[in-house]
Amino acid sequence: MRAFIGDLLLFRMGQEQDKLLHKRLYNALRYAILDGSLPPHSRLPASRELAVELGISRNTVLTTYEQLQAEGYVVSRRGSGTFVAQTAPDTFLMAFSNTEKSEDARLSSAVSHRGDYLLRHVSASPCQWGAFIPGVPDVSAFPHPLFSRIQARISRRPEPERLSYSCTGGTPELQHALVDYLRIARGVRCQDDQILITEGIHQAIDLVARMLADAGDMAWVEEPSYWGIRHVLAMNAVQITPVAVDASGLVPPERLMPPPRLIFVTPSHQYPLGVVMSLERRQRLLALARQHGSWIVEDDYDSEFRFSGQPVPALQGLIDDAPVVYIGTFSKTVYPGLRLGYLVLPRPLKEALKRAHAELYRGGHTLIQMALAEFINGGHYSAHIRRMRLLYSRRRAFLGELIERHCGTQALSDFSDNAGLHLILNLPDDVDDVAVAASANAQNILVRPLSLYYLTAQRKRGLLMGFASLPEAQMEEAFATLLTCLRHHCPQVLVKV
Repeated sequence: MRAFIGDLLLFRMGQEQDKLLHKRLYNALRYAILDGSLPPHSRLPASRELAVELGISRNTVLTTYEQLQAEGYVVSRRGSGTFVAQTAPDTFLMAFSNTEKSEDARLSSAVSHRGDYLLRHVSASPCQWGAFIPGVPDVSAFPHPLFSRIQARISRRPEPERLSYSCTGGTPELQHALVDYLRIARGVRCQDDQILITEGIHQAIDLVARMLADAGDMAWVEEPSYWGIRHVLAMNAVQITPVAVDASGLVPPERLMPPPRLIFVTPSHQYPLGVVMSLERRQRLLALARQHGSWIVEDDYDSEFRFSGQPVPALQGLIDDAPVVYIGTFSKTVYPGLRLGYLVLPRPLKEALKRAHAELYRGGHTLIQMALAEFINGGHYSAHIRRMRLLYSRRRAFLGELIERHCGTQALSDFSDNAGLHLILNLPDDVDDVAVAASANAQNILVRPLSLYYLTAQRKRGLLMGFASLPEAQMEEAFATLLTCLRHHCPQVLVKV
């Protein structure tokens, strides 16, 4: 960072009106400290070094440093240098805070109606790691040293074309590896050229919404459903129709007026309830889509983590040339920060969506894709998933036992299938699950309220509790903290002892 301080000060000194050079330098440094451009504990350049960089005398720099030190903005450590102090005067910090609030107000009035809607319904948590956070795997259990060795070898002498934009929907290596894996593990029918690698699942949904629906077209989403899908659709001006979910999955309405352009489903493990869509319902949905020219968008959310019973094959592979766009991600099986997802495109759509993806987003992460392909082909990916199934199965059972012991058997969701990375703790209909979750979040217990996943007024109340990232040894202590919140907000849900 020190290499850029000179550039910052030159720019700010040019904006100062004072005729005295040391005053301009003093003001530039002072305001850089106050607005956080120079954060606490950051080291300032040596006086001689800064003087050369700014083209001024060293005495001017020394005078400025001494003044800032006298006022408490910097501290000098013998033999180490000059550092920004831990705190600055509150009056200045308050002034900057007010300025930031004013900027936020101006920004809010400047964004579009769709942008304003998104900002008012933001659901992504600022904290993505902690006790009971849903949907996050145990990223520490991934074989990072092995994957790093593969990456290092591939990155040693990369071909130049591997370091440029990708316009083919991903690397051939990863496309081929996915075809083999999906055919065996998920029953997906596809060829290499039907695979499109995306920057995570949100980008995949955004591309589908942009390319397959016009503004005002209708999309069915499950009720309840993942808020991320709804927000992406809203930003693309697609009309959203919530469709109820029962014990067999999404329940298509009897009358279709008008028929939907897109149908979003999570048939292998409904999110967030955990229902598995029945074969009869899957066949009915496929027939409906073909009859009305609709596209089914199958989000195969955390389908790899099924802990008992037979694997549930993907909807996409049930019939030839199914009207299904299949979406998958590595966020749950590798780690979310990898930001790699993929689409399996129906043949009529593959060229158009690949060209659109290259035009809108530009493909990338080529070397990581090559490393991931080698990781899959070497059997390491399947072995990792098998290990994680065993680990998550134990953690799931442990959390389920905690819920039943302290809240009763009725507290576990009726729809809670033996799969996925979270459980639902049921709450009575008159309990404010948003308030319970907020109280728990304030104590770093990162549960999510079930009611926020609904669009209609008919909402179930409960808490989504992830178990994947929390070892059993820490789970009981975290659950005890959650029990304190439950005693405060809804003591009637606890088992009396």
